[in-house]
Amino acid sequence: MIADSDTRWKWGAATARRIAPGGSLGGYLLRGRATPTVRQLDEVGLRADFLREVTGPEFVREAGRDRYDAVVLACVGGAVQALLHGLKYSWGEAESRPALVTGYVGVVYEKLADGLVLRHGADVVLANSRHDAERFRAVYEGLGAASGAVTECALPFLGGAPYQPAEDRPYTVVFAVQPSVPDTRGDRLHLLGRAAEHARRHPDREVLIKLRSRPGEHTTHIEELPYQRLAAKLPGGLPANCRLAYGHMGEVLDRTDLLVTVSSTAALEALHRGIPTAILTDLGVREVLGNHHFLGSGLLASWDDLDAGRVPEPDKEWVRGQGVTPGATDAEYERAFDAARDRVAELAARDSLPPLAPYYTPSSAPGYVPKLLARYGFGPDGAPLPGAFAAPAESESALRRASRDLVRKAARGAYRGGVQRVAPLIRRMGAL
Repeated sequence: MIADSDTRWKWGAATARRIAPGGSLGGYLLRGRATPTVRQLDEVGLRADFLREVTGPEFVREAGRDRYDAVVLACVGGAVQALLHGLKYSWGEAESRPALVTGYVGVVYEKLADGLVLRHGADVVLANSRHDAERFRAVYEGLGAASGAVTECALPFLGGAPYQPAEDRPYTVVFAVQPSVPDTRGDRLHLLGRAAEHARRHPDREVLIKLRSRPGEHTTHIEELPYQRLAAKLPGGLPANCRLAYGHMGEVLDRTDLLVTVSSTAALEALHRGIPTAILTDLGVREVLGNHHFLGSGLLASWDDLDAGRVPEPDKEWVRGQGVTPGATDAEYERAFDAARDRVAELAARDSLPPLAPYYTPSSAPGYVPKLLARYGFGPDGAPLPGAFAAPAESESALRRASRDLVRKAARGAYRGGVQRVAPLIRRMGAL
């Protein structure tokens, strides 16, 4: 399995465990701006039998050299497309190859066609719900492309104990923030301020601001305005019963009585456990926020509603359509992955699989594909670009390896610092 961020590692590792229970799991991290840190991986808690950080061409070389029954591509759409072309070049017309599996880490509320076409060519494209499966097939069929790879399952990391109301602890409201939604300083300050105000209005409650990453770390999306820094500048600060929180989402949900978010996949995790959930409308119901995905859910509410004591009631049919099954036993939830397990097992049992055939090719999208592949170290035909591979470890001194790793770490830190500090400053100066 290869992943390019902490959230995609969470989805990819959990997916691999669901579709191949008891199998060995080799883990690769795609080197890039969002490569997860050790702390982020520890927080996710899903372990692999080994873990290596690689470039796209290095992964293709590894996948060609080792024998796998299935490979999970848990990456952003562009990376999946690049790896598909790289693997196609590497494997060529080989009769025996692993089955390729890909999908999405959560709620698909933006770039539906863009992301799906980039994932076309994998043997299995997982849809986390009936709703998503129908949309995915419609996109592929609208292209005139094969849609047989689309396979319905569920989010692989749902679970945990069913919700029990607070008895021996304060009623706990958790605001699950998102790295890029909303994306302006004013909007983020509004949501943070209202969470703090909710805590002031309800001194008997505990309000947690559940953060995705620490400053300097990146997740699937770039976070230019971390809530940690905004909280330090919030007028009046955070009240005593409102604090920032890190940790595994499942463990945070263990003590949650109301989950509040704009459009985070954490809402589905909470709904699966029967935890009351609210999707914020303070900034409107807009595609750019992703909360439009929850139309018909019965969950839309404002901080004003929550301050007044309203607890949204989810629409049961909507919830079922999202692949969420409140009150389901572990066995019932596990059955949601039967089709994916059967599909992967059937592919792995074949003596041969057809050559990879992504929808995009250098001739069908000549102004797009070559540039996209080059970004990940591949030529237009999927061949590794010159210099794509580091010197073999046996011919490299320890000092040279340490120096290269130090430079790489410094460059990644400089990029993240530029995103979170310099870029917002330049934008503010430009607005003067």
